[in-house]
This record gives sequence, C-alpha cells and structure tokens, in this order.
Amino acid sequence: MSAAAAPQLIPATILTGFLGAGKTTLLKRVLAEAHGQKIAVIENEFGEENIDNEILVSDTNEQIIQMSNGCICCTIREDLRTTLNDLAARHRKGELQFDRVIIETTGVADPGPVAQTFFIDDEIAESYVLDAILTLVDAKHADSQLDSRQEARRQIGFADQIFISKSELCEPAAVDALIHRIKHMNPRAPQRKVHFGEVPISEVLDLRGFNLNAKLDIDPEFLQPEGHGHGHDHKHEHHHDCGHDHAHGEHCDHDHHHHAHGEHCAHPHHHHHDDDVKSFVYRADRAFNPAKLEDFLGAIVQVYGPKMLRYKGVLNMKGSERKVIFQGVHQLMGSDLGPKWGPGEKRGSKMVFIGIDLPREVLEQGLDGCLV
Repeated sequence: MSAAAAPQLIPATILTGFLGAGKTTLLKRVLAEAHGQKIAVIENEFGEENIDNEILVSDTNEQIIQMSNGCICCTIREDLRTTLNDLAARHRKGELQFDRVIIETTGVADPGPVAQTFFIDDEIAESYVLDAILTLVDAKHADSQLDSRQEARRQIGFADQIFISKSELCEPAAVDALIHRIKHMNPRAPQRKVHFGEVPISEVLDLRGFNLNAKLDIDPEFLQPEGHGHGHDHKHEHHHDCGHDHAHGEHCDHDHHHHAHGEHCAHPHHHHHDDDVKSFVYRADRAFNPAKLEDFLGAIVQVYGPKMLRYKGVLNMKGSERKVIFQGVHQLMGSDLGPKWGPGEKRGSKMVFIGIDLPREVLEQGLDGCLV
C-alpha cells in the first residue's frame, strides 16, 4: 500500500499529573468548549477525581457519551487496548467521529505502560500515533509531592511537555527553583506556566513530542559547559551536576528540611534535591559501530529497562549517510533513519537518558566502547 493511500493515524495524547494539578479542569474544557475539534477522551476510571459526576450522566450504561461540542468521553474499567481498538473500529466504520484521543491516567499512575501500548500492539500502531505525554504539575504542592512520591517524579521523567499550574499562588523565586529542579530531572520537556482556564487547546495538542524527529531538544541551559574544554573526543555532560549528584555533594544535606520556605531560592542554580529521577546527556564525535551499539543497548534495556523512563538519541553511525534516530520507553526501543548529514555538517551523536538512579558510568563506558 502506498503511503498516500495509508489511512491517517489518529493522534493520541497521554495526560498525566499530580492530584489537584488541574487535569479535570483541562478535560472539562476539552469536553465542553467550542474548539472545533472532535476529541475522544478516555478516562481510566479508578480515579480519585472523576470527571463524570459533573459532566457526565453517571447512570447511563453506555460507556461512550457524546458531548454537545462533538467530543466523546468514555470511561474505561477494562483494558486500554480493547477500548482503543474498539474506538478505532467504530471510527473506521463511520459510527464515531473524532480527530484525536486524550487518555487521562489517574494521579498515581505510571504513564509508562500506557505509552508502551502504542509501541507493542500492532493493531494500535496501525490506527494511532502517540503525539505526546503531558504532565501537569501543581506549583503549590510540587516540592512536597516530588519529595515524597516516586510516581510524581516518574511522571516528570516521562513528560514531553510540562504544564505548571497554580504558579500565581507561589513566590516567583520558589517557582523558578521548581522549574530548575524539574529541568534536571527532564531537560528535554519544555515547561510552561499555565492557567487552565486560558491556555489555547492548540498548545496542548499536536505537540509531536514523541515522534522520531531528528531534533533532540534539550534545554540549552542544561548543556552549557562550566569550564569544560571542548577539545576531547567524547564529552560527557558532567557540568550540570552542580550539587544534584548527591554522592559528591557534601554541601547539600543541610538544606533538606526547609524547602517549603524557599531559603534555597537565593541561589536557584544550586540544586538541593536528591531526586532519584535524573537525566544525563552523552555526546560523541566519533561514529558508532552499529552492531556493537545495538548489542550494548539491547543488553542495557534488558537489565535497566524498568528504571529507564525515556531516552532518545540522534546518532552518527559508521557507514550511514543519514542520521539514525532512536528512542525508547522502558524496555521498548524504536529507531528510524533520519535526514542525511549535510555536506558541511559536523557529524556527532547526542543522546539523553532519563531514568531512576541510572548507572551513568556503566552507560558512558559502554557507549564509549561502541565507538569506532
């Protein structure tokens, strides 16, 4: 079948976030506002803050409810895959009209398995494309939630886009410190302060955050070298550890009990949280040996997959005139050929890994060993 004849894939957005961060507000808007898009909202209904009491008629037996603005909402109690396949089948037959899907996970959920559904299941991959994972963060309670709940930290690590709500209720210095903290956990997700009454729907959807594009967007501040020479062959970005790599950060332990009051905001560039979700960037100028790299990455995801949240790279492979783009969630990796290297373009590889207590040295040494 030619590409032109292939049916248009339905974009899917995974919406995750802490309790009280505004997911319900956002979904209510999607389901009620005249935004001109027909959206199917799938709610994992074992939730704490169910949307249905307010908008949906709760005593109906119909799982799928049509909204006045053309959206549909369905609550699922069983398997997500079944529901997605059912929706896609009804969409193909013309029984249901919708342009996209938003899946809300509950406040405590790990978005990983939901994201993996789009990779593993062939039937789903033929109907849907995962557009992005959005994580909503409640600025007022984020520090304490991140300190105490690993699932909150995981949701940050998974995100393609982070929306910070309720920032107007906090001191600007505390919000800046939060943004800085989150950036260390996930430097590839843009962060945005929002009021969910006002953010345009177009800025929430169609972000294409998850696709295999040849851009590896990493926050530029994260990549600034601090006194690093750029001459050597494979540069590891150690510099952003200014105090968040607590094995070595003696100066960090005194601050642990105060963050609610924001004393640490006077020097926001020092990071005083020993978060287990961390990120690091690997760069190399020399090309990778494709077979070695594949073996190494395969072995790594077998061992560390559960702790690897998101990873992505734009790679310079020996023997390839084109960039190779790879990315993954947990144990699942996908790769694709990107555009050709430009005639004058400096070839190099850049990878970002986001995970829970990942063994950085093991990864760096292993990757170094795969270079030509």
